[in-house]
Amino acid sequence: MHIPDGYLSPSTCAVMYTAAAPFWYVATKKMKKELSTRMVPLMSIFAAFSFVIMMFNIPVPDGTTAHAVGGTLMAIVLGPWAATLGVSIALMVQAIFFGDGGILAFGANCFNMAIVLPFVGYAVYRIISANAPPGSARHWLGGAIGSYVGINTASLCAAIEFGIQPVLFHTSNGTPLYCPYGLSQAIPAMMLAHLTVAGIAEMAVTGGVIAFLQKTMPVVMTLRLGREART
Repeated sequence: MHIPDGYLSPSTCAVMYTAAAPFWYVATKKMKKELSTRMVPLMSIFAAFSFVIMMFNIPVPDGTTAHAVGGTLMAIVLGPWAATLGVSIALMVQAIFFGDGGILAFGANCFNMAIVLPFVGYAVYRIISANAPPGSARHWLGGAIGSYVGINTASLCAAIEFGIQPVLFHTSNGTPLYCPYGLSQAIPAMMLAHLTVAGIAEMAVTGGVIAFLQKTMPVVMTLRLGREART
C-alpha cells in the first residue's frame, strides 16, 4: 500500500499532507496527556512490530504493494491516536531509510495507513466487543474483523488517490502525467490484493496477538478497557 513518489501529483500530495496534519497534531497533544509510563514501551514495541510486518511486501500491478500493517492492533491496545503516531513513525523510517513509500507521498501513506486504517478498524472492534469482559472471545474476533475492514478501507482510499490522477492530471492529448491507471484499474487491483492476501494476513496477526495478550498479559487488556471507559 506504500505509494512511491511520482504516482501522485504534487498538489495531491499537498492535499494529503493537509488532511493528515490535524490528526498528527491532535495525536501528539493527546499522547502527551494520556500515554502513561507503563504504556510507552508498548508503543515502541508495536511501532517496531508495524514496521517489520510492513516490510513483507507483495507487489501490486498499479505501482504499489500489499502487506499487513498492524494499525488496528495498535489502536486496540493503545488507542487510535497512539496508533496514528506509531504507524506514522514506522512509515517515516521506511520512507527515509529504505525508500519504501515516497517522501512527497508520505502524507497520503500516513492518511491511509496511520489514520483511516486504525480509526476504521478500531470503530468496528468497539462495535463488536462492546461491554465484553476482558477474557471474551469477542475481543480477538472484533479485532480480526476490524483489522480486515480497516486495511481494506485504507486500500480503497489509496486506489482512489491513484485512480483520480489520470483524470485530473494529463497532457493535452490525454497522456497521464502521474499514475497511468484510472479508477477502473486501480480499485480492482488494490482491492483484490487486500481482500485476499493482505486482509487475511492482517486478520490473523491482529486476532492472534489479541488472543495471546488475553491469555498471557491480561493487564494490557485491563488497561485498555479502563481507557475506553474514560472515553
